Amino acid sequence: MKDPDGFDTDVLVVGSGPTGATTALALATYGVRVHMVSRWNWLADTPRAHITNQRAMEVLRDLGVEDEVRKYATPWEQMGDTLFATSLAGEEIARLRTWGTGDERHGDYVQGSPCTLLDVIQPKMEPILLKNAAERGTSVAFNTEYLGHEQDADGVTARLRDRLSGHEYSMRARYLVGADGARSQIVEELGLPLEGVMARAGTAYVIFRADLARYVAHRPSILHWIATSAAGFGEIGMGLLRAVRPWDEWIAGWGFDMADGEPDLSDEAMLGKIRTLVGDPQLEVELVRSSTWYVNQQHATAYSRGRVFCGGDAVHRHPPSSGLGSNTCMQDAFNLAWKLAYVIKGHAGPGLLDSYGAERVPVGRQIVARANQSRQDYAPLHACLRAEGGSDPVAAGLARLRAPTPEGVQVREALQKALELKNTEFNAQGVELNQRYESSAVIPDPAAGEEVWKRDRQLHLQATTRPGAKIPHAWLVDRRGLRVSTLDVTGKGRFTLLTGIAGQAWVRATQALDLPFLRTVVTGERGTADPYCAWQRVREIHEAGALLVRPDGHVAWRQGEAVWDDAEALRQLSAAIDAVLDRRG
Repeated sequence: MKDPDGFDTDVLVVGSGPTGATTALALATYGVRVHMVSRWNWLADTPRAHITNQRAMEVLRDLGVEDEVRKYATPWEQMGDTLFATSLAGEEIARLRTWGTGDERHGDYVQGSPCTLLDVIQPKMEPILLKNAAERGTSVAFNTEYLGHEQDADGVTARLRDRLSGHEYSMRARYLVGADGARSQIVEELGLPLEGVMARAGTAYVIFRADLARYVAHRPSILHWIATSAAGFGEIGMGLLRAVRPWDEWIAGWGFDMADGEPDLSDEAMLGKIRTLVGDPQLEVELVRSSTWYVNQQHATAYSRGRVFCGGDAVHRHPPSSGLGSNTCMQDAFNLAWKLAYVIKGHAGPGLLDSYGAERVPVGRQIVARANQSRQDYAPLHACLRAEGGSDPVAAGLARLRAPTPEGVQVREALQKALELKNTEFNAQGVELNQRYESSAVIPDPAAGEEVWKRDRQLHLQATTRPGAKIPHAWLVDRRGLRVSTLDVTGKGRFTLLTGIAGQAWVRATQALDLPFLRTVVTGERGTADPYCAWQRVREIHEAGALLVRPDGHVAWRQGEAVWDDAEALRQLSAAIDAVLDRRG
């Protein structure tokens, strides 16, 4: 039903994948009318995306679905003793502790976030997002094809078709979100500039069911890399066995040379590949589905035109290496949704929406480069596991690796370095959590200077309260004596002014502004006590200073020095909010 201004909905979302569903969930949570359409009959039916990193889990935590997602996940502790072997039943070559599960990195991950990583396949994740979005007010239409749109100064008119009846109709929305995937029609219509290439390498994979517990239960991992000439080489140079569900549902994958055309995907060929990778010629296998996919390396350099915004795979297209895909999609949505909500509700001026692309384009560029680099970083491992000469380069390479000779020593030392390089794919907490936003929605701290990275920026999180960074996680204690994260007392669709017991001028400034979207949190007081002094150690500001934290958990502004005067606190806070939210006048 149209509202008094003639709009059918506030936001029309095209696409029901991680980007579209998270956008709809967030907008509905914030009380915005949202309608989501999908041309398909239902949600994802293949377990494409699965790694869910800490930042994505923080998004899900803020939106109130973390516990529900956890019920359907492979838990963190089972995700990673990533195996390199001649086959699943054959000789081990090496193991790598991955996703922060190793002794040397576990503490970093626990200290960096209240959330652990999880392995949640896309057919499990999407229904959770959709169900909660619908329960909170999102209207959803499947079997609905997006045909095109026209926009004007006030809104967007989209043309849609019901694929079951053939009926075509129009829908009027204030804003349109294009979450329509890597072949995005909306990106093409907008003419968003794209850099990079599509389909630069090919991979075949097959989903199958087989009980492999006897091979993996004692060394649990979701990824197993198989070095065998029979699996083919491709860019990565090894076959893959990925656990979809421990330990009876799997994906087998391997690269193929695109110059030779499409690979043989017959049942006989698939069965042979699976048995070779497992190392069991008599293995009982139920084949589910086989297909090919192609390695993309492309990103958009702008994410919007006018009232139309794109996100997810539509604007960053890359392979699954480093496990960044759906995570970045959900974070795009989380960044965009609160900004749309604030503009629609009149809390912010339209200039706030310009910050979406300014903040997320650099992230998209980074993760496309990182995912493709992760594939290329297997080259040193190739060199250790393969040797020229003879009919089987892998067998020759493994014989050299095992040899009690000076050359064998050299190769084993090279193998250690090659595995350490793969930490940039499998233990890259910094890649996942070190985003630093620069936009009109972030006010730099002139006293901070340029950030100095104390450790490898890709590997290690550097928690900071610098504007543009995500607020650091620290455990506080609530009125019940239970631990709550700093992430739990911020966000939830609102801005938060965070100060200490001495920051009473900031408390009074917030009260004077009386803004419905602004709360004050005083650390050290009952309900947000800091008995561990954990926040005191990481806040980087005076106790009588202040942090302005955005709904997405990123710091918008900070005053590092003590402010005792009520009028000065009010002046500074008011100016900061007006600037961040484009509240002219």
